[in-house]
Amino acid sequence: MKERIKSLVLASLVVASLVQSYFLIYRLPGGGDSIVTSETNYVKTENMGQERNIEDLIFPDQMVIHLGEDKHTVFYPGNTFYQLIYSRLQGRTFDDFQRRSVQSIHWDQIRKENPGFELSFKEGIPVALLQRVMRLGTDSLFQGETINRISIYTAKNETKAHALFFSAKGDVVYEATQADLTVQDVQQHVDFGSSWTPYTLMDGGYYIPAEALETIEADVPTGQFTVEQMQRSLFFDPSMTRNIREKDGSEIYTDSKRSLQVKQEQRWISYTDPAAPPAGQIDAAKDALSAVDFVNQHGGWKGRSRMMLDTTDTKTKLQFQQYYSSFPIMDSMQFRFGTISMEMQQETVSSYERSLEYLNEGAETKKSVTLPGGDKLKALIQKVAGTNRKVVDVYPAYRPSSIEDGLKLIPVWVIRFGNGEETTVS
Repeated sequence: MKERIKSLVLASLVVASLVQSYFLIYRLPGGGDSIVTSETNYVKTENMGQERNIEDLIFPDQMVIHLGEDKHTVFYPGNTFYQLIYSRLQGRTFDDFQRRSVQSIHWDQIRKENPGFELSFKEGIPVALLQRVMRLGTDSLFQGETINRISIYTAKNETKAHALFFSAKGDVVYEATQADLTVQDVQQHVDFGSSWTPYTLMDGGYYIPAEALETIEADVPTGQFTVEQMQRSLFFDPSMTRNIREKDGSEIYTDSKRSLQVKQEQRWISYTDPAAPPAGQIDAAKDALSAVDFVNQHGGWKGRSRMMLDTTDTKTKLQFQQYYSSFPIMDSMQFRFGTISMEMQQETVSSYERSLEYLNEGAETKKSVTLPGGDKLKALIQKVAGTNRKVVDVYPAYRPSSIEDGLKLIPVWVIRFGNGEETTVS
């Protein structure tokens, strides 16, 4: 009997020892997640900015309300009605998609004559990512698409609402024949825009306000990540890196494999990892998820950002553009700020660029200003476009400039041309 008790005790001790060894090997201290990670399950480093879910980074760049009779208005991110309509739409279900050619739906006529609202995802969002923020049914053809516009409208003498999802390729549109939005739902959302600033639909398919747009200019104090913080964040063993000073004044830190270039005057870093991943098919959705995970663990986020992506045969390019209030902050070669740029290959980061400087929102000073609208804005657009360049979009943004202890954010109109170039007027 004693021998049996001794055997049971010994067996219990062995089991307990094995369990303890498992947690010591595979778990972080304090019950964290597994430290046995894949190439794209990035290890958390120093806590610098906040972490974000990808759902926080996917939202329309603008929301157009069509009132009928060629009357329109526009809501921008951060606007109360924008937030209300978008949050309601995220709770609705869209299913049973029918594929049609763009030419068959008479889009110009629909947006001029029919009440409804339109969500613009300018650069396009893969359906696999759009499904993370909206309830979309699965369909083999639709699943592989990238959507750049969603239009929901009602037609005269019809008892159901229409929901159109436009392919970013520009050739096809998908109609959700099953959508739990009633005609009354759509009309209520349209009514939110009835007393808002009227906008005019221009020949290029963009909208401009019929009167001056009221907004704010802000002086915002800033903070700055140190080079040492980024170095510790991006290299497995920072003590093994060497420093190279370039002729232009920038510095390069490298461990012979990866490199981190720091441009002190611009407070800007460029990180590259040239390691070639195994060949395979590009999956933009997986690349985007891995990119967000990488930023979460290597610098984090400051403020609100919107994701934009572009996919080629070999890589996915992503930009995360920072917003202040309702408008994006411009990033230009003359003044680098507000954008995180990345290139992904097979869910692995090959390049990562961002500013070391960040906004300390909540301590800024603001003043009310207006952006020109109506005939004055039309004249400004005509002046910069001339007769040779086609204007495809006009939108408000903030142009940053340095001030003592911070940045001045100046509202401007950004004019985008058909070749992708942009210029500003104010």
